[in-house]
Amino acid sequence: MPEQWPRALLRAALREVGYDALGAPGLPGALRYRAQAEGRGAVRLALVDQAALGEESAALLTALRRRFESPAMVLLARAIPAAGAPDAASAAQWLRVLHRPVSIEAIVTAVQEILPLPPSSIGPLD
Repeated sequence: MPEQWPRALLRAALREVGYDALGAPGLPGALRYRAQAEGRGAVRLALVDQAALGEESAALLTALRRRFESPAMVLLARAIPAAGAPDAASAAQWLRVLHRPVSIEAIVTAVQEILPLPPSSIGPLD
């Protein structure tokens, strides 16, 4: 997400239920993270805001998939397009597409459905 506060609130909500969430202001920033950092597991899911996609997004998304070994890809898309209107981002490349408006709770629920945690890991991260 391009805005800092929604990204920070989403990260906090994910950490509250047990996910070690990272945040980046865009695809180039996400590519600066290590694929496996000490004390962290692999990046297993990437939530990409459609507002962060630009002309070079195809190459950046390919680089992101390679760097993090094909994480589950979720798109936070603009409002649902009109019937028959082409979508700016091909739905085929995304495991799930969440359309705005969407709450942080709905995003957390989608993450929990895609990457369920073992019962021993559910709970706030300190």
